[in-house]
Amino acid sequence: MLSRKGLIPEDYLLTRLAEDVLQPKFKTKTRKARFVAKKGTCNVAHTNIREQGRFLQDVFTTLVDLKWLHTLLIFTMSFLCSWLLFGMIWWLIAFAHGDLDAKGEDFVPCVTDIHSFSSAFLFSIEVQVTIGFGGRMITEECVSAIVILILQNIVGLVINAIMLGCIFMKTAQANRRAETLIFSKHAVITVRNNKLCFMFRLGDLRKSMIISATVHMQVVRKTVTNEGEIVPLDQIDIQMDNPVGTNSIFLVSPLIISHVIDKNSPLYDLSAADLQHEDIEVIVVLEGVVETTGITTQARTSYLSEEILWGQRFVSTVSEEDGMYAVDYSKFGNTVKVATPSCSARVLDEAGGMERFKLQEPGGGGASVRRRIKHQNTKEL
Repeated sequence: MLSRKGLIPEDYLLTRLAEDVLQPKFKTKTRKARFVAKKGTCNVAHTNIREQGRFLQDVFTTLVDLKWLHTLLIFTMSFLCSWLLFGMIWWLIAFAHGDLDAKGEDFVPCVTDIHSFSSAFLFSIEVQVTIGFGGRMITEECVSAIVILILQNIVGLVINAIMLGCIFMKTAQANRRAETLIFSKHAVITVRNNKLCFMFRLGDLRKSMIISATVHMQVVRKTVTNEGEIVPLDQIDIQMDNPVGTNSIFLVSPLIISHVIDKNSPLYDLSAADLQHEDIEVIVVLEGVVETTGITTQARTSYLSEEILWGQRFVSTVSEEDGMYAVDYSKFGNTVKVATPSCSARVLDEAGGMERFKLQEPGGGGASVRRRIKHQNTKEL
């Protein structure tokens, strides 16, 4: 596989927003909050959760989900608290046995060289982290001291296992791999194989592949049921156009993912004019297994109605050079205008499909289609 190093421009940002090219700008309009951000984060705030104790029942996941500052703070405090607790216990053992008082040469203490709380605290650290400087050590004089020694070693091992495992999981989280999975900044709607299609581009910047990669799409919109119930976030699945019959893709080079807008599509009644007024959001989810770690990763993005370009097509990014395929990521999000009818897929199907129309250059094709449809409807009346 051709290395991608050197093919990416210096000003290219390694984020899930693949490009920042000049695109037609639409006038912003007031809309509802975005459900999924362009970088994949979900814009959902969980409030009024009364059963907070459920998070403590899964302590490990809660620690992994915390911010790094909070995790390191808990990591430090857990050791300090355990050292102080067992330091106090060792001091009490020495105090109860009389080790703190000056004794004769025949006196055998529970722990040697413990004369104050400071020395007991130092011995607690030496026991738990197995440093053992040699100045202080336990004797066989006190059974209670032996029991505390065993207990502190077990507690120290448990804390090490939890905290080190937590830090490992935070550094090896699957969403780190998703940072190099990129989506085109805009999606397009144009004609492909005589059918209107919704398309976006997907790419992977790393040489290590995503195994068993699958893509899922959903339309999130506000709907009203037949009973009058308002569903503010109705999630409708979108089927992709894949000749092998599954959503699995071979992501070795940037791919254009296509969805045919047919009668089963939630975009079937959407025209170019409706797109600018419709309050919809298309969510794209890529899932797969990281080849190097075997961990399942997921990358997400979304496209609002103003981020969907009607009548444009992605330019090619792959070329053959010296018997190898080269990918030019500077063209990743570039599009060109193509002749596309501006009517909805439903109107297009009712009028007889694409073969009934001869598309003209961009700007005239949509008007031609509308005139033919209007003329046909007049004949039927």
